[in-house]
Amino acid sequence: MDQLKNVKSADKVAEEIIEWAHNHGVSNAFDRAEKLKPCPIGHTGACCKICFMGPCRLVGADAEEKAAGVCGATLPVIAARNFLRMVAAGTAAHSDHARDMAFTLLEACTGDAPDMKIQDVTKLRKVAGYLGISIDGKDMATLGKEVAEKIIANFGQQKGEVSYVSRAPKKRQELWRKWGLVPRGIDREVTEAMHRTHMGVDQDPENLMMAALKCSLADGWGGSMFSTDITDMLFGTPTPKRSIASLGVMKADEVNIVLHGHEPTLAEMIVDVSTEPEIIAYAKSKGATGVNLVGMCCTANEVLMRHGIPTAGGFLNQELAVMTGLAEAVVVDVQCIMPAIGQAAKKFHTKIITTSHKGKMIDAVHIQYDEHRAKEIARQIIRVAADNYPNRTAEGSRVTETAPVIAGFSHEYVEYMQGGSYRGSFRPLNDAIMAGRIRGVAGIVGCNNPRTTQDSFHDFLAMEFIKNDVLVVSTGCGAAACAKAGFMLPEVALEKAGPGLREVCEAIGIPPILHLGSCVDCSRILTITTAMVEAGGLGDDISMLPGIGIAPEWMSEKALAIGCYFVASGMHVVFGSESPMAASSVVQDIKHNVWVERLGGRLDFISEPQEILRFALEKIDAKRDALKLKKYEPGKFGAERVLMSMEDRRKLDKEMAANKG
Repeated sequence: MDQLKNVKSADKVAEEIIEWAHNHGVSNAFDRAEKLKPCPIGHTGACCKICFMGPCRLVGADAEEKAAGVCGATLPVIAARNFLRMVAAGTAAHSDHARDMAFTLLEACTGDAPDMKIQDVTKLRKVAGYLGISIDGKDMATLGKEVAEKIIANFGQQKGEVSYVSRAPKKRQELWRKWGLVPRGIDREVTEAMHRTHMGVDQDPENLMMAALKCSLADGWGGSMFSTDITDMLFGTPTPKRSIASLGVMKADEVNIVLHGHEPTLAEMIVDVSTEPEIIAYAKSKGATGVNLVGMCCTANEVLMRHGIPTAGGFLNQELAVMTGLAEAVVVDVQCIMPAIGQAAKKFHTKIITTSHKGKMIDAVHIQYDEHRAKEIARQIIRVAADNYPNRTAEGSRVTETAPVIAGFSHEYVEYMQGGSYRGSFRPLNDAIMAGRIRGVAGIVGCNNPRTTQDSFHDFLAMEFIKNDVLVVSTGCGAAACAKAGFMLPEVALEKAGPGLREVCEAIGIPPILHLGSCVDCSRILTITTAMVEAGGLGDDISMLPGIGIAPEWMSEKALAIGCYFVASGMHVVFGSESPMAASSVVQDIKHNVWVERLGGRLDFISEPQEILRFALEKIDAKRDALKLKKYEPGKFGAERVLMSMEDRRKLDKEMAANKG
């Protein structure tokens, strides 16, 4: 880590472009973060701007004991209220994405979106089962319509429980019901969170913090999980694809189109039409040799996992993609789109194309996406980009270095790779953990933040975990970081992993760091951990698994919602950097101690990567000890395997059946 102290990015290609931009006076997020320091009051949650009697800033050594806003709100109330609002915004973002996906599924099944169809019928039938919908005698369109309508109903329902709560381990469901945390409807929980945080409503910091967990569950076991399943149904459940990663994926002689954002429907249509002979001919008529699609941010993860489309990186690479001078168009929809890309594009030939009425931008071309004529819109966008190809100049930083990556490890494929089509199971993973070959599992997810050396925490933690026999799963910009670093290859296990993890990866033929998808696909981690519980041998709840969740370079409200739904599901979660509630020791105590006592999960903010690693390994080992597993020792894998008797097998079958509830 020391060698990265004086650089902006651990990504060598990104660092090259950042240096070029600096030398040419081109502004970027890294320079702005250096010049614009965060407000020290708001940064720790001590500022309230909810009503116009304020903003009220509660500062001073005794602020928590003596200070109050004009209305009388104390520092713990203000800090908790600010946090709940952030979680509600993150939940709203993921879940509104899911709502759009649900309506797209509905229209694909009714024929109103003729360019789309269900591609994974097996997943459709499985989801119908989760929702309690009979599949008997129904054709695919009828079943898909019923599934879509049931999912859509989960957004607006006022009473009852969000349907996917039933997918959680039985013990976890009981805890949620005990503490009143089961979300009734996705929209209702977001609305109630906003109501609670209005001036003069909820004044109890503990009540506010529990509300944050409830709201987040509407995301993790609602919106995000719905979105993942619908995307799989419509566009196919991912299986491993080999591709490349880095800003070096731009091609000098082709029309380069960057697909950036989060909703995969338009990106899928652009991928589909980009190889049509008429489209290729149009690009050639403008002087190019073809069309080159590259992904950015979470849309990158979606098209990488399903089609092998190269990824140019995560959140902080979006301005840099423009600065290569090779991007004819950056096509965006919603979430994590920097307004700065419009400003950067003014210095180059790049066109920024917005496509959602929710996300318009000054200095951009707007082409409204319409799923009713999806491919027509996709072709229009490619033609606009091709028309811009002759305007390209030599201005910019040309880079060519790339890293190979294997991505596409869905829940279904992780299960399949452990036993094939007929014996797929999570029991082999559990056995490896019990034997000590795998010490535990770490999820490294979340954003980049220019106040941290880009990718440095992601890369450091991923490599240190696998050295210590911890299997890593990754989504979002965390996955992009590991992909660009070349860590997502099976041979990395042979070169870098500890002896136990290396043995497991070599036997299965997988990387030691598994790319699970976009940020909404953190829901895959929830279903995988649930499957591990149901496989037996590691306790009867997610809270008992030797695992940890980490968002080392977070910046968005969505990340906080993700962190909270993992805490509510029983996981210990660590965020890099300082806490947005640091001003209040009362709120700190709630998220550290009250949450642990009630739900088994806690949320920590740790600013140093070495300390994150130490803390994470300590928590993983503590979970192993609680399960009375053999103490982890590198290269020492416990007792020899023995042939199970029929009595042993019956006992195991009963245990698995009991866990499934």
